[in-house]
Amino acid sequence: MRDSTGTSGRTGGERPVAALVLAAGGGRRLGGRPKALVRYRGRPLVEHAVAVVRAGGCASVTVVLGAAGERVRSTAHLPGCRLVANPDWAGGMGSSLRAGLDALAPGTSAVLVMLVDTPGVTPAAVGRLLAAHRAGAELAAAAYEGRRGHPVLFGARHFAEAAAGATGDSGARALLAAHADGITLVECADIAVPDDLDTPADLARWAAG
Repeated sequence: MRDSTGTSGRTGGERPVAALVLAAGGGRRLGGRPKALVRYRGRPLVEHAVAVVRAGGCASVTVVLGAAGERVRSTAHLPGCRLVANPDWAGGMGSSLRAGLDALAPGTSAVLVMLVDTPGVTPAAVGRLLAAHRAGAELAAAAYEGRRGHPVLFGARHFAEAAAGATGDSGARALLAAHADGITLVECADIAVPDDLDTPADLARWAAG
């Protein structure tokens, strides 16, 4: 793996990066509340995630919906987002990643994958990943005290491989494992928190914070 001071040998340039927000989960451990609609700081998590990637500099946003998808469409305020339905959402995150990649606009240079249940990710962390891409990184991931976390970013040349390896709940894990030595790790522990929001206890902790 490379740290954020290294280069990958290819220049990302100033081409825009799309954001892909994975928001299809059913929230089984949250009592069956769809994660997209869990309230955080007065609004649904999906609205928060979209606001973060936009503020961080992503040019376009695609949101993959699954559980209670129609309710999310009718109640969440997501202007300008491309909303994609994943009918296979119950099979895991992999199907949502595939659906999102299939829906990206032609010519997209890279995608930043944001999980809806990571409210501690900040616009500054997104901005650091985009900066790494502009500096040449074709595979980048936020790191927290050296440990790889979310979000992750990968260039268009990896889209097909990412989709092929996205099974079950693996998401982009297979892609990242196959190219572990080529990942640019972008340290974000000083500006973001990697913890996800899976249980009522997690929600209470985030609400208290």
